[in-house]
This record gives sequence, C-alpha cells and structure tokens, in this order.
Amino acid sequence: MDDKVVTVDDQIVAELTIPENVAKELLLVSNSSSLETALEKLIELAKEEGGRLDLSSKNVVTTVLHLCQSLSSISYRYLLLLSLKVLRNLCAGEIINQNEFLQQRGVEIVVDVIMSVGLTPDPDCMIIRVGLQLLGNYSVGGGERQCDVWYQLFPHKFLKIARVRNQEICDPLCMVIYTCCDGTDGLLTDLCSEKGLPILIEILRTASAVGLKEVWLKLLLSKLCIEGSYISSIFFKLHSYPSVENNGVVTHVVDQFVIEQSYLLSTLSEILNERVEHIVVSHDFARSIFGILKSASGVADFSIRGKSDLPVGSAPIDVLGYSLTILRDICASDHMTSSKEESSKDVVDVLVSSGLIEFLLNLLRDLEPPTTIRKAMKQDQIKEGTISSSFRCCPYQGFRRDIVAILGNCAYRRRHVQDEIRDKNGILLLLQQCVIDEDNPFLREWGIWCVRNLLEGNAENQGAITDLELQGTVDVPELVRLGLRVEVDPVTRHTKLVNSS
Repeated sequence: MDDKVVTVDDQIVAELTIPENVAKELLLVSNSSSLETALEKLIELAKEEGGRLDLSSKNVVTTVLHLCQSLSSISYRYLLLLSLKVLRNLCAGEIINQNEFLQQRGVEIVVDVIMSVGLTPDPDCMIIRVGLQLLGNYSVGGGERQCDVWYQLFPHKFLKIARVRNQEICDPLCMVIYTCCDGTDGLLTDLCSEKGLPILIEILRTASAVGLKEVWLKLLLSKLCIEGSYISSIFFKLHSYPSVENNGVVTHVVDQFVIEQSYLLSTLSEILNERVEHIVVSHDFARSIFGILKSASGVADFSIRGKSDLPVGSAPIDVLGYSLTILRDICASDHMTSSKEESSKDVVDVLVSSGLIEFLLNLLRDLEPPTTIRKAMKQDQIKEGTISSSFRCCPYQGFRRDIVAILGNCAYRRRHVQDEIRDKNGILLLLQQCVIDEDNPFLREWGIWCVRNLLEGNAENQGAITDLELQGTVDVPELVRLGLRVEVDPVTRHTKLVNSS
C-alpha cells in the first residue's frame, strides 16, 4: 500500500491510502486526471451495452472492487458510492463482468460495505441502495450467482436491512430477494420458512410505514401470495395475537386485524387490478382470501354508515373491503388458474364450491336498502340516518357494489352459479341493486351487469322474473327502462323488484 495524492473535487486529499496500481489503472482506462472524474466517466461508459462489453476486457470490475476495500474511512463515502455505481452498471446484463465479480468474491466485499456503513435508523441510504441494486443486477445472471448472494445475506443480514424503515432501501432489497428466488424453488422455500418469514414481515412493516408500492415489492408479493401458497402464513404472521388467560386456560385473540394486514391486501388488490389479464391465481390464494373475508365480516362494525371509499383507516373494515375487491378481480376472468393445480376446477369454481355465493347473498340480504329506495319509502318506515335492528349499514362507500360485482362476475356464463342464485332466492335481491345509491358509486351499472349475467341463457331465471306479482310499489325512474319497479312489503319492510307490466 502506498500513500498517493488523489484529486477529489479540486481538493488534495493526502491521507487517502490506496494501492498505487489501482489508482493508475482507473485513471488510465478512463483517460482522467483525478479518481473522482475517472469513476464518473466509468459510470457513464457502463450505462451502455457496448461500454460494458469494452470495459469487461480491462479488468475494471477487479480494480474497482480493490478500491472499495481501500475506502474504509467514513471521509471517503462519496468515492465509495461512485465505485458501487460503476460496479452496478458493469454487472447489468454483462456476463463477463458478472463472472469476474464472482471470481473476485464481489458479493462478500459489497455486503461488507453495506454492513459497515451502519444500519441505523438514519443510515447512509444511497450506499446501501446502490449496493443492493448491484447485487440485484448480479443475481439476475441466475444459478450460482443467485446462491452466491443468498447465502451471504440470508437470513440475518437480510433481516437487519429489512428493519431499516426507509423506502430507498426497501425497494432494492425486494429486488435482490426476488431476483435470487426467481426460478429457484429451494431459495423460495427458504424465504417462506420460519427463518425467512421474519424478513418478509419486516419488509411489509417498512413498506406499510413508508407507503411503498414499487414494482419489485409487487413482483415479490405476486410470486409468494397470488401465484404461490404463502398468503396465509404471511398475513397472519403480520399480527402476533395476544394471549388471554381465563380460569387457567390460555386462548389467542384471533378476531383482530392490524394496519399492515390491510396494507398487504390493498397491494395485492392493486397487483390483480393492474395485471388481471395476465396473472395466474393459485387456488390457495383464492381460498385464503375468502377465509379472510369471512373473518373480517365477523369483526367489522356495520352499525355506522361509511362516509368514504377504501381505505377508511379502520383495519377490520379495510381488510373486509380489500378482500372483496380481490375476489371481484379474481372472478373477473375464467383463465387465471395455475396449470400446476391438481384440480381441474378453475379458481372461480373453487370459490363457488367453498360457499362464496351463499355467503355474499347473506351479506347483501342483511344490508339496509340503497339510498334511492330509502328516500322513496315513507318516513315512518325508515328514518333517514338511522337503522332498524334488522338492517346493517355499508361500512365503507362501495361495499354493496363490490358484493354485487363479485356475484355478477361469478354468474358470467356459469349456469351452475345462475341456478344457485335462483335456488337461494337471490334473483329478487339482486334486482333491487339496479338503482342509484349514494353510498355505492356505480351500483346501478354493476346491478344491471349482474342481472344480465343471471338471465343469459337461463330460461328458469327469466321465468322467475316474469312470474313476479305486484304487491304495492315505489316509483324508481332508473328501473323504467328495465320494465321493473320496486315493491315494499308492508310487514317486513323489505324491498323487491317486480315486472311493472
């Protein structure tokens, strides 16, 4: 090691000690007079495919790795950051550079750098971020490179990084984990084991705290939860249920939800909504979401009418709502079943056979009438702003609409679903939803879509509407074009729609 005077931002730093050959090689290959300028030029050259290939023949990866090992002092973090950026760009899709990085034990060097800057509540985010991006680019090479990164970081170092509540760090961390596990079932199993789950939980807690919903997080969650079978493990691990002792018997309070759980479901809902035509949904995911919906429906408060759309800020209500939106999008396509599934059923039929239709009809049946019908009814029947003991309120704006949307999607060209809804006395109930409702935007459109799907190709369902008997009506202009009008039962105060002819 020789002392060498190096120019940095036109200042002479005499105390920076690096191997003389390292400085000379970098200055020569970049045709520069200062180390900082040399690194900046190499960053730009390595952005282009041709530049990466050209530099691969000049041992730049090895030289910059040696430089990283020399820049241990906190005073030279800017040079360290530039060095990592050079390596990140060099390893972006260039196999020769990736091989050199592997041979020179680059992962070990970079991980040491990441850990040495200190994973404090206020760390040097850029060094950690660029270091993780570098490891992500390198592991894209697959095989040996994926394992090289994984076993240097899993599980303890991944966990330490995941606990840093910083968006700039969380996103590239997801990139590293995703690229390592992509196509490597063994590493995916590690990630979802008892050792790996805490990493995912900390990532989700960080993402929830900082509002992260970037592409790498979504790709990771899609692989694990939607296409895989790990949604239940992750979802329930997010909340450590408190134990309660009563007369010496210890039980766990399971009817609770936390904000991180609603964040997870909202992100999964976004993923499905964005990729509904392309994503593959596992049966385990669909069944688990239905199970979560049933749990949330037993916890959410239905006594107060919701004044806003999702999210409302109440974890049980948001979990309830996002479970519905996920099921709505799952049921919007009939081709989203994994080819790996043992069952020949598509994912919608799996949900239907699990009791989804009856559950949703019961939810809908318990709700107070839509606002159009409530306003048309006599004031002595229902006082606006209050609810009788036999009715529930929509806990958020759109709750009724989301239920109707799922039923409509399930009924689309599925004769057995059409018949089940008729057999469970659901046709009249769904006809009531073809109205404007202030608490449920687009309810009328979803209601008409649902009724259309119920009647298509089903003579029995068409006949059920034709046979409706008039018992007293409420005029609802929105239904005139459908040839229908609302009836109010004077005893039960429940409403139904009948053929106006």
